[in-house]
Amino acid sequence: MKIFARKAVLFPLTALAATLSFGMPQADAQGLFDRLFGGSGSSLSSRPLGGSQRESGQTFRSQRQVQRPLESVEPAPRNNVVRAAPAKISAPSYYTYRADALRKVDFAPLAAIGQSASLDGTASTAFREAVSGLSGYELLAESEAGKAIVDYYTANPDFIWVSDNDVSERGREALRVLGEAGSHGLSPVDYSLAVPSRSQSSAGDAARNQDLIRFEMTLTARVLRYISDATNGRVVADRISGYYDLPLKPIDRVAELKRLAAATDLRVSLESHHPQGSEYRSLRVELEALKASAENDIVVDSDLLLKPGQESAEFPKVLQIIARDLDDEMGGEYGELLSRTVTTETYGNDLVPVIKAAQQKAGLRPDGVVGPRTVSALAGNSRADRIEKVVIALEQLRWLPSRLGDDRVFINQPAYTARYIEDGQEKLNMRVVVGKPSNQTSFFYDEIEQVDYNPYWGVPQSIIVNEMLPRLRNDPGYLDRAGYEVTDASGRRVSSSSVNWYAYGSKVPYNVRQTPSEANALGELKILFPNKHAIYMHDTPQKKLFDRDARAFSHGCVRLKDPRGMAAAVLGTSIEHVEAKLRQGHSSEKTTRKIPVYVAYFTAWPDKNGKVEYFDDVYGRDARLEAALEKTEEARTPSS
Repeated sequence: MKIFARKAVLFPLTALAATLSFGMPQADAQGLFDRLFGGSGSSLSSRPLGGSQRESGQTFRSQRQVQRPLESVEPAPRNNVVRAAPAKISAPSYYTYRADALRKVDFAPLAAIGQSASLDGTASTAFREAVSGLSGYELLAESEAGKAIVDYYTANPDFIWVSDNDVSERGREALRVLGEAGSHGLSPVDYSLAVPSRSQSSAGDAARNQDLIRFEMTLTARVLRYISDATNGRVVADRISGYYDLPLKPIDRVAELKRLAAATDLRVSLESHHPQGSEYRSLRVELEALKASAENDIVVDSDLLLKPGQESAEFPKVLQIIARDLDDEMGGEYGELLSRTVTTETYGNDLVPVIKAAQQKAGLRPDGVVGPRTVSALAGNSRADRIEKVVIALEQLRWLPSRLGDDRVFINQPAYTARYIEDGQEKLNMRVVVGKPSNQTSFFYDEIEQVDYNPYWGVPQSIIVNEMLPRLRNDPGYLDRAGYEVTDASGRRVSSSSVNWYAYGSKVPYNVRQTPSEANALGELKILFPNKHAIYMHDTPQKKLFDRDARAFSHGCVRLKDPRGMAAAVLGTSIEHVEAKLRQGHSSEKTTRKIPVYVAYFTAWPDKNGKVEYFDDVYGRDARLEAALEKTEEARTPSS
């Protein structure tokens, strides 16, 4: 059998032969799958094969028979059969967000305290005398908060926030913390309430008691809302879209009230519910700095798209920003040119080197096109836009565990990066490719479990149905020729040409996998953290995609620029160990420690030094979160 070698790893020639027989160029393809099937934007069934199909098919079959004989299966008849209607497996969708409605708190169970407590002495005298003031009082709160209020005060009939016929120092400290909610990116109005003043006492003790008991219950409801918002955010992520998989952290609200009633430092107790990592602190600092700063002095249209030879009234602003931020190197080369052309609206060829130099300085691919990413990198987002991004980032960070872990992998999709953090310090930061807008990468977290060397690629059912099936109906044998294995429900190998693919729609009872090879869509290794989204990190044969600024090209998985480095990091081993395993062929290796991985989505996120960076909203998710926050605000508007 013919073989070829690269990096000391031997692979069968089948995949390469298939690629050559199809006659498709490799420069712009996204791995063998796209080269064989024509990419995501073309119809699989409409692309003719190149070269000799018979010769290519015989080559694949003969090699496969040497490795493992196929089961002898009678070809399925294609006449007089019921053909399944064309079908597709839909990607997760976005939903119309529904916020929790507020409910009237039922204080009826507390009414008995005013009567029975005098007999058993469990209630304070002040609370027992005041509780009748809840008669006819309508307090709207979240249903969990309302239940917790009744359960807590039934078991603990005493004030938390009131003492000596007035708001206590504990109550005033709670009000101060709630009033500072804006520093966390929350809305202080969500926690505001009227505070009874002593001047009202002239109306008599009964009226004063009524004011204080109603204040007590209302403040308790606001505190419970604050705790819930700080712990899980104001929005339930999974109600936004099927792309979100972020479980709510449990809250024992009655236990929290007991803790607050006994707390010696109420502020520390309340603020402990917010995320506790350095990233959260950096985002808060950035928010306060933005609120105190002036608007950008030069604001460029974020949708600008300008190529050489074109004109725009926005172009002088771009040149002004470049001139303002010149360093010695660029100033020496382009300073004089900029001084002469800084007001021009025509993007002439003489200015292309200036734009390219500015792009390269900003870490972008120097293509000379002034587009949204260039504008964002040079001019930055407006102050208002940055504030919105930071507020959204603070909200999303509440969806994750309060402490992310000293050791972790953090993938930020809008930044197209994956970072490995060990003992709280960034050890790796590499470029990644994430899902296309039509195949978005989900937002979730899990734990890394395993590294597969020279992996098989198990083709997801969505790709089998949506992209393979249309072609298989017209060319049932192409999977055999292309180096894919087909197995039935019992795990028996079958030839793809023996299957009547016309008989299936959205449910195909066969598994398809691509064998290890140089051109395998997963490259030389994959890093697994098993999840329902079938997302993992992996290598790719298409290295050129990492040179692009925007890198949303995959079917949803995360392609790594340095897969060997990431594998060594999560395994706690060396690159040499990973290379040795790769030379040994297909195998798997379990991790020896629990390493959380966050497949996250933040358009504002701090770098390793705490400096907040801003990124484009690749999938338009920020706007959907803003809409959900507005729905939450509307639901809370009638609160008393």
